[in-house]
Amino acid sequence: MKIGELAKAANCSTETIRFYEKEGLLPEPGRNNSNYRSYQAEHLERLRFIRNCRTLDMAHEEIRGLLAFIDSPRGDCAPVNDLLDEHIVHVDTRITELIRLREQLIGLRKQCASAQPIEDCGIIHGLVTMETEEKQRSASHLG
Repeated sequence: MKIGELAKAANCSTETIRFYEKEGLLPEPGRNNSNYRSYQAEHLERLRFIRNCRTLDMAHEEIRGLLAFIDSPRGDCAPVNDLLDEHIVHVDTRITELIRLREQLIGLRKQCASAQPIEDCGIIHGLVTMETEEKQRSASHLG
Protein backbone atom coordinates (compact mmCIF):
# COMPACT_ATOMS: atom_id res chain seq x y z
CA MET A 1 0.00 0.00 0.00
CA LYS A 2 1.06 3.59 -0.57
CA ILE A 3 1.73 6.05 2.25
CA GLY A 4 -1.66 7.74 1.83
CA GLU A 5 -3.45 4.41 2.16
CA LEU A 6 -1.42 3.56 5.26
CA ALA A 7 -2.19 6.97 6.77
CA LYS A 8 -5.90 6.49 6.16
CA ALA A 9 -5.89 2.96 7.61
CA ALA A 10 -4.02 4.13 10.73
CA ASN A 11 -6.01 7.36 11.04
CA CYS A 12 -2.98 9.63 10.93
CA SER A 13 -1.17 11.92 8.52
CA THR A 14 1.56 11.03 6.06
CA GLU A 15 3.80 13.46 7.97
CA THR A 16 3.30 11.37 11.11
CA ILE A 17 4.39 8.25 9.25
CA ARG A 18 7.50 9.97 7.89
CA PHE A 19 8.28 11.30 11.38
CA TYR A 20 8.06 7.82 12.93
CA GLU A 21 10.30 6.48 10.17
CA LYS A 22 12.83 9.26 10.83
CA GLU A 23 12.69 8.50 14.59
CA GLY A 24 13.39 4.83 13.87
CA LEU A 25 10.08 3.67 15.35
CA LEU A 26 8.67 2.57 12.00
CA PRO A 27 10.97 0.74 9.58
CA GLU A 28 11.53 2.20 6.15
CA PRO A 29 9.32 0.51 3.58
CA GLY A 30 10.46 -1.09 0.39
CA ARG A 31 10.01 0.69 -2.92
CA ASN A 32 7.93 -0.38 -5.89
CA ASN A 33 9.01 -0.19 -9.55
CA SER A 34 7.96 3.47 -9.68
CA ASN A 35 10.11 4.16 -6.60
CA TYR A 36 7.04 4.84 -4.44
CA ARG A 37 7.13 3.64 -0.84
CA SER A 38 5.38 0.31 -0.55
CA TYR A 39 4.01 -0.47 2.92
CA GLN A 40 2.98 -3.91 4.13
CA ALA A 41 0.49 -5.12 6.73
CA GLU A 42 3.36 -5.23 9.26
CA HIS A 43 3.81 -1.47 8.89
CA LEU A 44 0.14 -0.89 9.63
CA GLU A 45 0.26 -3.14 12.69
CA ARG A 46 3.35 -1.40 14.03
CA LEU A 47 1.97 2.05 13.27
CA ARG A 48 -1.25 1.24 15.13
CA PHE A 49 0.85 0.00 18.07
CA ILE A 50 2.85 3.25 18.10
CA ARG A 51 -0.27 5.39 17.82
CA ASN A 52 -1.95 3.50 20.67
CA CYS A 53 1.12 4.00 22.84
CA ARG A 54 1.10 7.72 22.05
CA THR A 55 -2.60 7.85 22.96
CA LEU A 56 -1.52 6.54 26.37
CA ASP A 57 0.98 9.42 26.52
CA MET A 58 4.02 7.19 26.27
CA ALA A 59 7.27 8.86 25.31
CA HIS A 60 9.16 7.73 22.24
CA GLU A 61 11.80 6.08 24.42
CA GLU A 62 9.12 4.01 26.16
CA ILE A 63 7.66 3.01 22.79
CA ARG A 64 11.14 2.20 21.52
CA GLY A 65 11.61 -0.07 24.55
CA LEU A 66 8.33 -1.88 23.91
CA LEU A 67 9.17 -2.26 20.23
CA ALA A 68 12.52 -3.79 21.19
CA PHE A 69 10.64 -6.48 23.13
CA ILE A 70 8.43 -7.11 20.10
CA ASP A 71 11.41 -7.23 17.73
CA SER A 72 13.48 -9.54 19.93
CA PRO A 73 11.08 -11.56 22.03
CA ARG A 74 13.01 -13.30 24.80
CA GLY A 75 11.88 -14.48 28.17
CA ASP A 76 8.66 -13.31 29.73
CA CYS A 77 6.90 -9.97 29.74
CA ALA A 78 8.12 -8.83 33.18
CA PRO A 79 10.14 -5.97 31.61
CA VAL A 80 7.00 -4.83 29.80
CA ASN A 81 5.14 -4.80 33.12
CA ASP A 82 8.00 -2.82 34.67
CA LEU A 83 7.90 -0.28 31.84
CA LEU A 84 4.17 0.18 32.28
CA ASP A 85 4.56 0.49 36.06
CA GLU A 86 7.11 3.28 35.50
CA HIS A 87 4.75 4.99 33.10
CA ILE A 88 1.97 4.86 35.71
CA VAL A 89 4.32 6.63 38.17
CA HIS A 90 4.97 9.31 35.52
CA VAL A 91 1.22 9.76 35.06
CA ASP A 92 0.70 10.03 38.83
CA THR A 93 3.44 12.67 39.01
CA ARG A 94 1.87 14.64 36.19
CA ILE A 95 -1.56 14.46 37.87
CA THR A 96 -0.04 15.91 41.05
CA GLU A 97 1.56 18.72 39.03
CA LEU A 98 -1.71 19.45 37.23
CA ILE A 99 -3.64 19.57 40.51
CA ARG A 100 -1.16 22.14 41.83
CA LEU A 101 -1.48 24.16 38.63
CA ARG A 102 -5.28 24.03 38.87
CA GLU A 103 -5.15 25.29 42.47
CA GLN A 104 -2.95 28.21 41.40
CA LEU A 105 -5.34 29.10 38.58
CA ILE A 106 -8.38 28.88 40.87
CA GLY A 107 -6.61 31.17 43.34
CA LEU A 108 -5.97 33.69 40.58
CA ARG A 109 -9.53 33.45 39.31
CA LYS A 110 -10.88 34.23 42.79
CA GLN A 111 -9.01 37.55 42.66
CA CYS A 112 -11.44 38.83 40.04
CA ALA A 113 -15.03 37.83 40.80
CA SER A 114 -16.65 40.07 38.20
CA ALA A 115 -15.73 42.09 35.13
CA GLN A 116 -14.05 45.40 35.89
CA PRO A 117 -11.63 47.77 34.17
CA ILE A 118 -8.35 46.06 33.28
CA GLU A 119 -6.41 48.31 35.64
CA ASP A 120 -8.51 46.91 38.52
CA CYS A 121 -8.47 43.27 37.36
CA GLY A 122 -7.39 41.04 40.22
CA ILE A 123 -6.06 38.38 37.86
CA ILE A 124 -3.80 40.83 36.02
CA HIS A 125 -2.70 42.35 39.34
CA GLY A 126 -2.06 38.87 40.76
CA LEU A 127 0.06 37.86 37.77
CA VAL A 128 2.09 41.06 38.06
CA THR A 129 2.67 40.82 41.81
CA MET A 130 3.02 37.10 42.47
CA GLU A 131 6.49 35.78 43.11
CA THR A 132 8.12 34.47 39.97
CA GLU A 133 9.22 30.94 40.61
CA GLU A 134 11.98 29.30 38.68
CA LYS A 135 10.36 26.92 36.24
CA GLN A 136 10.62 23.53 37.87
CA ARG A 137 11.47 20.68 35.60
CA SER A 138 8.70 18.16 35.78
CA ALA A 139 9.51 14.95 37.57
CA SER A 140 7.54 13.09 34.94
CA HIS A 141 9.18 11.84 31.76
CA LEU A 142 7.19 14.39 29.77
CA GLY A 143 9.16 17.33 31.18
